[in-house]
Amino acid sequence: MLLATLAFLAGALTIVSPCILPVLPFVFSRQSHSFARGTLPLLAGMAVTFAAIATLAAVGGAWAVRLNVYGRVLALVLLALFGAALLSRPLADLISRPFVALGNRLLERGGSGGAVLPSVLLGVATGLLWAPCAGPVLGLILTGAAINGPGAQTTLMLFAYALGAITSLSLAVLAGDRLLRVFKAWLPTADGLRRVLGVAVLAGVVAIAAGWDTGVLTRLSSSGTARLEQRLLEKLRGGAAPAGDGAAMTGAMNGSMTGSMTGSMTGSMTGSMSGAMSGAAAGGAPIEGELPSLAGATAWLNSPPLTAEDLRGKVVLVDFWTYSCINCLRTLPYLRDWYARYHDHGLVILGVHAPEFAFEKDLGNVRRAVQQFDVRYPVALDNDYAIWRAFDNQYWPAHYFVDASGQIRGHHFGEGGYAESEALIRKLLTQAGYENLPPPGSVSEGAGVEAAADEADVASPETYLGYDRAANFSGARPIVADQPTDYPEAATLPLNHWTLAGRWTVTAQSAAAVRAGASISFRFHARDLHLVLGPAASGAPVRYRVTVDGHEPGAAHGMDTDEHGNGTVREQRLYQLIRQGGEVTDHTFRIEFEDPGVQAYSFTFG
Repeated sequence: MLLATLAFLAGALTIVSPCILPVLPFVFSRQSHSFARGTLPLLAGMAVTFAAIATLAAVGGAWAVRLNVYGRVLALVLLALFGAALLSRPLADLISRPFVALGNRLLERGGSGGAVLPSVLLGVATGLLWAPCAGPVLGLILTGAAINGPGAQTTLMLFAYALGAITSLSLAVLAGDRLLRVFKAWLPTADGLRRVLGVAVLAGVVAIAAGWDTGVLTRLSSSGTARLEQRLLEKLRGGAAPAGDGAAMTGAMNGSMTGSMTGSMTGSMTGSMSGAMSGAAAGGAPIEGELPSLAGATAWLNSPPLTAEDLRGKVVLVDFWTYSCINCLRTLPYLRDWYARYHDHGLVILGVHAPEFAFEKDLGNVRRAVQQFDVRYPVALDNDYAIWRAFDNQYWPAHYFVDASGQIRGHHFGEGGYAESEALIRKLLTQAGYENLPPPGSVSEGAGVEAAADEADVASPETYLGYDRAANFSGARPIVADQPTDYPEAATLPLNHWTLAGRWTVTAQSAAAVRAGASISFRFHARDLHLVLGPAASGAPVRYRVTVDGHEPGAAHGMDTDEHGNGTVREQRLYQLIRQGGEVTDHTFRIEFEDPGVQAYSFTFG
């Protein structure tokens, strides 16, 4: 109800937007009839049509995200068309001509009659005219709705938005001709504003297509407003949105947890947490609920789409993960081992890939990660967080244990607790009637990014570089949102602080290097240092060079650097840059990019 109220208020403010101008003639056209039989049915038809069309836009937008490259091209084409329409009134008239003609025909047919139906049909035509032009305000609502995915709640929010708009239009109608004269007087100014916006949009399209500035698209889509709306939505939902804001933190909860916690404890976790393992006690596993629907998955890997009914008779381990999450990657050796050991004895492991960053929604990226990490069990892509919400989950990684009758009998959040988890798997398999189980075995330590963290010596937290969640930034000037900015390197860094040097564009999720020679430095205390990186927006690889305390890393280099500190960013993933041996002390890490365009997302440690 609170979300609908916010949407209603946003819609009510539409009356001050230039976008409402094409709609006004139709709204005022029914003033010759009573309000109840003329204007009210028109506005009702307009609201219903707008909500329906906008819901279809939300669904289409989700598909555009999944199409990735093709969706980007389509978005640029649409932006160019939109900019040209703003710049050229004849083109705008051409685009809207079918809707205007329909409205005029309806006006002629229902002109003198008092019937309600012509007013409703005119409202439908008006809604068709309004929906494509509602621009930034509609974008704000759709951004918030995208957290829950297209569906009934999205339609409700959009209808509330439309209801707010028609409420303010109703007041405008009641105000009569005086208000209409004001709008007509303002039209020349509106035309000038349209042309300015058109030039800006077309310039932005050129910049995006050329890859000159990765922050342009964000600015064109009113991202600041959308982020504010998303933050508010997450707070109202109790912090259950996994990609929301939060502070990175380190320390101990019963001496064993590090990582970032988002909202009301959404985030990635390491170590076992007291009370996080439920159901493995000797006294028997309690029933925590029923395996919810899996219908919200946007794609499947290693398997055709599965349903809860398909899994009846099997013991199921549901693993929530995302491929750039270091904590998730360190659980993979255990998951692979359990799958190999118990798959032929009734165990199904279902990986639910719930993305933290936008690039993790890309099917090709996830497929590559599944192959790289030798994940052979079914993986459901949960890009809309439908399965995440169905479980009321709040963590990466999170494991839920489901018995053969479809009941959830235990869960574990974060790393660790592997012996208890395997014991619960064996218990549920035995209860399901599976016999002659292979004996439990030890799991060989993972290599590279899958190696367990050195918990005793991790004193640095997961740290995000995008301004939505950035913390501990040190620099002579503060972070500037979405603008190419020259950052002077900080002279000194306290522990767990970081700085930029060179020209960067810092966006909500990442920092993008505008020019070659840009660098990032971090003062850390841990055995391992990882950084989530992506190549330039054009896909061009980006070379980098890493130093530790001003020297080549030598034997302390990670799997993605050589002993001289050299490496190349070719794909969007987590890169292991430092792995030290021996005693762990404080060090200053620095990475310099020899090519422009790199996108840096977050540091993690182990």
